[in-house]
Amino acid sequence: MFSREKMRMVTPEEALPGRSSEMPVSNRHAVLGTPLIPPFPDHCRELVVGMGCFWGAEQCFWQLEGVYTTAVGYAGGYTPNPTYEEVCTARTGHTEAVRVIYDPEVVSLEGLLQVFWESHDPTQGMRQGNDVGTQYRSALYLPDEQSLGIGQASMEAYQKALDAARQGRITTELAQGVTFYYAEDWHQQYLHKNPGGYCGLAGTGVRYA
Repeated sequence: MFSREKMRMVTPEEALPGRSSEMPVSNRHAVLGTPLIPPFPDHCRELVVGMGCFWGAEQCFWQLEGVYTTAVGYAGGYTPNPTYEEVCTARTGHTEAVRVIYDPEVVSLEGLLQVFWESHDPTQGMRQGNDVGTQYRSALYLPDEQSLGIGQASMEAYQKALDAARQGRITTELAQGVTFYYAEDWHQQYLHKNPGGYCGLAGTGVRYA
């Protein structure tokens, strides 16, 4: 019963009120040594993704050449500046998210999207493996119309690959201009700070291209 309730998307009227103060985080990436908080270099661009538990998802991206910095947080919901405990109630509407700041001259958006699609299962709806709830839904949040079009095209391409492999339909939430809220400092680069930490991230086994 509780699991079913956590898989229902909250409405704006039902969402927790949150707060105006931002989550304090250390402004230094534990792996890359770069800032977690803007401003970022002018030539860099942003991608925000939801792939289930954000610990493993963040690690997928900080390892890539051309990624300037990464941070974990919450996106796609209604509650401003939520806490982890609030997000876990499924009453904020947010999914666990990773903010990726990257240099497009070194790594393309299409290259990052390949990692996104192949590193998790985007067909599971409000869950990812054994992690159940709206906070684990697959999501792709892009900053402008051009990048949104690239995201839509990549989704269609990966659906064709899934169809050929007789796998399910993509349930990924695709949106533009979604607000990213930082998660608590202890979540940032969690698997670097805790090498034996939990990571249930797993893809479908279907290649993007």
